[in-house]
Order: sequence, then structure tokens, then C-alpha cells
Amino acid sequence: MPLVLDHNQYYRLPWNLPDNAISWLEVTKACNLYCEGCYRENSPKGHKPLEEIKRDLATFRKYRKTDGVSLAGGDPLVHPDILEIVRLVAQDGLKPIINTNGMALTREFVRELKKAGAAGFTLHVDSRQHRPHWRGKTEIELNELRLTLAGMLAEVGGLSCAFNATVYGDTLQYVPDILAWGQEHIDIVHVIVFIAIRAAVLDSKFDYYARGEKVDMSPIVYSTLDENQRLDILSNDIVEVIRTRYPDFEPSAYLNGTEKPDSFKWLLTGRIGTRKSILGYVGPRFMELAQVLNHLRHGTYLAYTKPAVQRNAKAMLLLAPLDRGLKGVAKNFLRSLWKNPLNLFRPLHLQSVTIIQPADILCNGAMNMCDSCPDITVWNGELVWSCRLEEQMKFGCFVGAVPKRDTCTSAPPR
Repeated sequence: MPLVLDHNQYYRLPWNLPDNAISWLEVTKACNLYCEGCYRENSPKGHKPLEEIKRDLATFRKYRKTDGVSLAGGDPLVHPDILEIVRLVAQDGLKPIINTNGMALTREFVRELKKAGAAGFTLHVDSRQHRPHWRGKTEIELNELRLTLAGMLAEVGGLSCAFNATVYGDTLQYVPDILAWGQEHIDIVHVIVFIAIRAAVLDSKFDYYARGEKVDMSPIVYSTLDENQRLDILSNDIVEVIRTRYPDFEPSAYLNGTEKPDSFKWLLTGRIGTRKSILGYVGPRFMELAQVLNHLRHGTYLAYTKPAVQRNAKAMLLLAPLDRGLKGVAKNFLRSLWKNPLNLFRPLHLQSVTIIQPADILCNGAMNMCDSCPDITVWNGELVWSCRLEEQMKFGCFVGAVPKRDTCTSAPPR
């Protein structure tokens, strides 16, 4: 029985299809690394030409207000024109966020990307990547690599540093260890993201159809024949295991599913503290104020916050009368001053923790997608879900699942 979380206690993020915090720009299908949880087929010559990228950006401008643009792939850093792509995004007044495995990064390259306009990096590091010299390492051992990459960004300065990891059945136990490492480096790591593994299961439960014709899903990279792989990890499960280390861990905002309004497709938490202690978690009213005020000031909902803002969390305590989470943080901060008055002069940091539960196939074949998905991309001039783009590429449309028998009702009693 998964941990029960009440969505009515959290702020439902106001993001929607035409007005969203983030958009997803795929610049290449090429990648320099194989990741077991990837949902994109690697194509070494799959770089988008600049003219097509310009058309994709024009589609976003036409259909979607957005704050940040995730540059993705493949790995965007292998695109030969990545610096120019970053400039194209930045000149539109958007925040270019580079989603990368980090293998191509050097300090000089980071400086060039920042000069071109990059606002930050989301670095994918987990133990199911086939990294040279890191194979067989646990999530705990990979913290050494995470720190090297975070240190590189911190040395250049002014860049948002986020890490994401795909969570598998056998790595779920390590989620608290990654968060503990994140706390130790809360001054240079601004965002931590956990993504529950998902795949289209090739078993006897469903047939798959595209344009009215039955199709074979086995060529799709996010299909699986591994019956032992756990594919039902929920955001609730990840929160439950986090609470084994951080019992007071509390989300504050969410995006629901398209089919299940009480499912947590994106679950956001903001924690405030120092490298030695977490003082507490922001509440739903703080998240609401952050989104609404940014929209009033800039016309877009907020995506990635500048590092200078996140290391000034002490100023956020002024909002404590308005937010129950910040009230708790303020009380703990005052207690810390009683024990050590010098804490008044030490910075407090805000660190975001996001949990993502991708597409679920329900027992009736319905696809429970992320409602108001921030990872919407462009395909043939239209906005589509990036996590299922391979279906568009292979079949020209999204695939429907049809149960072979009634799997939603339990068998009658004997």
C-alpha cells in the first residue's frame, strides 16, 4: 500500500499547455552515452539543422509562453552548433537550460556556454548509465562524479545546477543518500530531480494500435520485455523512502495526471537550510506567491531560479506570516540563533526537490500523462509530449493501448 498524500494540501501549479514554465527543445538524437532508462533512439547523425531549430522556437513563440527552454536530445552538447542554439534561445528572452549527461563538459566549455547565454544545466547521473570508468558504481559512489560536475559549474558561477536520476526498483533505496549528498552541497546544488522508470510493457495485457491498425511496439526504445523490472514506482513511493532519512519531508506543489486528478506527476518540494542541517520546507502558499508574482512581473510562470536568489533564503523568511512551511523554518532558524548567534551571519539556501512520475498505462488502456506537461516539444509544427515522441516518429501518431481482457476488475470469488 503506497503512502497516501492528499493533493488538496498542496498547491496545484498553474501551468497549462499555452502558458507554462518550461518547454522542451530537442536539438539532436545523437548521444555519447547509453542510459538504460532513455526514451530516445540514438542516431549519430541526428542533429537538427539550425533552420529547423528556428522553426521549433517559432512554434513555441506562437503557441506557448514559457520561462525556460530545456535543450535536450540525445545529448545537446554533441551538436556542433550548440553555442549558436543557446544564443538563439537567449535572444528570445528565454532561459536556456542544458540537459546533459555532462561527459562533454569542461570548464572552458561551460564558460563558452554561459557567455552564449546558458542559464543552467540539468545533469543526468545515475547508476544505469554505461559511463566509461563508472560502470558498476552505486548511486552513493556516483556522488563523487556529481560533485566534480557541480564544482565545475560553481567555479564558473552564476549557473543553476540541477541533477536528475532515473529511479529503478533496485535504486529506490538510494534516493535518501542522494538527497543527503545534496544537503552537504546545498550551496552549489540548486535542484535535485528523481524520475520514476517507465516503459511500454510488452506482455499479454495489451494490444497497441496506431491509426486503427495493430502495431508492434518492440522497436520503440521505451518498451521492455523484462518482467522482473519494476515499472509501477509512484511519486508517493519516492516520498515514503525519503522520509526514512528526512521524516518531515513535505512537498508543497504538484501537477496531476490527465486521467487521475489525485496522481502526482510532478511533485515539488523546497527545503531551506545549510550544509549541516535542513530547517524545514516551504509550504503551498510560498509556491503560489513565487509563481503568481513572477507571472505578474515577467508574464511567465517561474522555471529555474537564479543561484543568487536561492542562496538568499533568509530573506524569504519575511514571508513566514503568509506560509505555514516558512513559519516552521523561521522558528527553527530562531532556535539555531539561540544556540549559536553567529548563525545570523551565515547564509541559508533554498534547494528544490522534484519527483516526476511519467506516463502510466491504466488498466483500461488509458494513458495517464502529465497534465500541463512542462516537457512539451515540437513535432511537425505541433506541440506534443516529448516522452512519447518515438511513437510519432515511428507511427505518425501516438499509440493507443487496448486491454485484451477486463483487467480493471478482480476475479470473482470462488
